Amino acid sequence: MAKLNQEKIAPMQPSIELPDKKYFTIGEVAKICQLKSHVLRYWEQVFPQLEPSKRRGRRYYQRADLELVLEIKSLLHDQGFTIPGAKSKLAQKVIPPQETVKNSTQVAAIELLQTMQQELQAFRNYIQNRF
Repeated sequence: MAKLNQEKIAPMQPSIELPDKKYFTIGEVAKICQLKSHVLRYWEQVFPQLEPSKRRGRRYYQRADLELVLEIKSLLHDQGFTIPGAKSKLAQKVIPPQETVKNSTQVAAIELLQTMQQELQAFRNYIQNRF
């Protein structure tokens, strides 16, 4: 079991032990976070950052989603934020630099797409001028 960094996530909550697994069902997240599943489904609609993957109609939360749920719970229940206030607070979070760095495959794909876009635009202009 991995221990969460409680200062980052929920300073008011006691430390929570998370199972060492990649995916969690909505029932598992509800139990771990001591919330009802309908609250989690509502938060998915309200907080755009909370987006668990869905397969065959079932939600699967990853560890980052679980940590986000705990942070939202802390903001709303412990720190007294309103939903708009919590949304604003979460929107202010800075993206860590390692997430903004693109690998060479991503850079090559972006360059290829930009080249294709330029070629399509040139072809479109040619067609419009020709006919």
